[in-house]
Amino acid sequence: MEIIDISPALHEGVAVWPGDVPFSRAVSLSISGGDRTDLSAIETTVHAGAHADAPSHTTAGGATIDAVDLSTYVGPCEVVDVDVAPGARIRPDDLPDGLDAPRLLFRTGTFPDPDDFNEDFAALAPETIDVLAARGVRLVGIDTPSMDLFDDRDLVAHAALARHGIANLEGLVLDGVPAGPHTLVALPLKLRGADASPVRAVLITGLLQPELAPADQ
Repeated sequence: MEIIDISPALHEGVAVWPGDVPFSRAVSLSISGGDRTDLSAIETTVHAGAHADAPSHTTAGGATIDAVDLSTYVGPCEVVDVDVAPGARIRPDDLPDGLDAPRLLFRTGTFPDPDDFNEDFAALAPETIDVLAARGVRLVGIDTPSMDLFDDRDLVAHAALARHGIANLEGLVLDGVPAGPHTLVALPLKLRGADASPVRAVLITGLLQPELAPADQ
């Protein structure tokens, strides 16, 4: 069994959406300074790094992150390579054949450095989300800061996810991760009333899930 970390490090230099609250950590006590313990506090947007959006992020009256179904964020998934240009949306024709996992993580390669925000990252088309919903997909992840394009004020992909009740993960780091099946663990924090939560997203290889087991087992 192997655990693959697909989360960027949260630190003072990690990129956040322009205008959002940057990550910072303040040290209150330090052993090196003569204190008995290390003690610190953080301030950050809840959309920092790898994170899960709550339905309430874009939908009035939607569930907040402390009320989401945690089982959505744990289980069989597939890492999917898509050939999409910077600033473009992943269309249904971009999907490879044979996708049948309930959780799909898309590697676009269009946001290469989590510490350097670029605006021309790729995103998902709402019609692609419609196709995935028809296939029974419960969660979609992407290696960019958003399911929508940087300048999309209508957030059409987020609206499609909400319409189908599909969860999302944004800000994943999928460089070097083998495409194909894995087990995903990416639990959001229980932040009462929050619109999102950072996650420590990991993939576990070599752990066979019952629903993916061969029929003769």
